[in-house]
Amino acid sequence: MGFFSKDIHTMDDLFVHTLRDIYYAEKRILKALPTMIEKAQNSTLRQAFQSHLGETEGHVKRLEEVFRMHGVEASTVKCPAIDGIIEEAEDVASEVADPEVMDAALAAAAQAVEHYEITRYGTLIAWAKQLGRNDCASVLQRNLDEEKAADAKLTRLAEARLNMRAAE
Repeated sequence: MGFFSKDIHTMDDLFVHTLRDIYYAEKRILKALPTMIEKAQNSTLRQAFQSHLGETEGHVKRLEEVFRMHGVEASTVKCPAIDGIIEEAEDVASEVADPEVMDAALAAAAQAVEHYEITRYGTLIAWAKQLGRNDCASVLQRNLDEEKAADAKLTRLAEARLNMRAAE
């Protein structure tokens, strides 16, 4: 089912579809993070990725909770957007030889992922509230808060260290 599929008739259908989209994305990110941890040379960046791996496991569990609360099966729909963001990061990482530049590239790639997640969670929260599902919205809000914090941490790290070292 594509994003603008004929199978989406109601706001509830759209909510569930987007929930399945972010569920796919979170699971895909779980698979990508170990490689990013391995490639990161900066210990602070590596620790940030390791920490976010644990958070992402929690995001998946919270999404499964939202599926249960909403009374629908926890399943995924393919998310070409997150696949593209991760594939682009893998392509860039395969072309970078300098470890300092690699760290800057990894941080930027991680932020692209965070920004995608932030948009999805923000939308899902708004739709959940519109559907009268404040219970679902509050669970999704926890994921959004963690995604925003991860993005802010990556920004601070990139601006304070990684970008300067890569430019040397």
